[in-house]
Amino acid sequence: MSLLSPSSHTPAPPGTSPSRGTGRGTRVRIGRPKRRGNGRPAGRRAGAAREQFTAWLFLVPTLIVFGLFAWWPIVRSLLLGFQRTNLVDPAVWVGLDNFRALFDDPLLGTAVGNTLLFVGLGIVIGFPAPLVIAAVVSTVRRGAGIYRFLVYLPVVIPPVVAILLWKWFYDPGSGLFNSALGTVGLGPFSWLESPDTAMLSLVLEATWAGMGGAVLIYLAAMAGIPAELYEAAEVDGAGIWRRIVHVMLPQLRPVIGLLLLVQLIGTIQVFTEPYIFTGGGPQNSTLTVLLLIFRYAFQDGEYGQAAALSFLMVLALAVLSAVYLRVTRSWSTS
Repeated sequence: MSLLSPSSHTPAPPGTSPSRGTGRGTRVRIGRPKRRGNGRPAGRRAGAAREQFTAWLFLVPTLIVFGLFAWWPIVRSLLLGFQRTNLVDPAVWVGLDNFRALFDDPLLGTAVGNTLLFVGLGIVIGFPAPLVIAAVVSTVRRGAGIYRFLVYLPVVIPPVVAILLWKWFYDPGSGLFNSALGTVGLGPFSWLESPDTAMLSLVLEATWAGMGGAVLIYLAAMAGIPAELYEAAEVDGAGIWRRIVHVMLPQLRPVIGLLLLVQLIGTIQVFTEPYIFTGGGPQNSTLTVLLLIFRYAFQDGEYGQAAALSFLMVLALAVLSAVYLRVTRSWSTS
């Protein structure tokens, strides 16, 4: 018998396993690395574990910082809402007494109503203004950068400086607004001294000071709208208004929804304007929830009631955010 005949028995190479003979010779099957656990090679699983360990090693300092300066104050504030303390002597657990005292205070209803009024005026006046200005600026071809700079300039000005500037504008004697309106025979108006106009005055300044960022966001979103959509609408005979309603606004719907949520959260937490402009007056007509929290804590020394009201505000903002997410999810699936 020849040594090269098909029936010869030769040892299988390492890592292979012989198969049954078929009369045509011996076939071999190349072996594969042994797998363990979930079917991944042991070396690859070890490398992935090392990568995860390195990632967590870099993440731990960030988690510690967030825990000390963000999460722990939230937990501490929640616990403080069930205690009575002056932050010096040991705290006394009082249960729901802070919440009962809070709801018995008639100023709570006033503060909530004024806050809702500020939110409503902010949506009616301050929410469409950035969109309109962005639509106008987007049509400018020459000097567009200058207009963007001028629109964003109020955001760069420190809030306290802007409020003090507008406080001079609102001066009932020699203020800029009354002087300008006096040239056409109007006024003078008691902008901040009258309960009827004080909240509107705060909304106007807050709109001017905060709309620059929204304008830039709208401009960036408008730049991403394909020009073919406008051209197709124009070919179909759509005018400027129809192009805005049927092309621009549907394309900007996600951005509009996001900025609406941001404005709602920001206006509910309004504090700087009523604190510096009026201090909550006149006749508590500009007293907001956050300003009432400030009074509880730093004027009355009722830190427990301040913490309780802060917890209720956080709860309201969480519900508002959940509703927004639910609505936007229904938009995306429709």
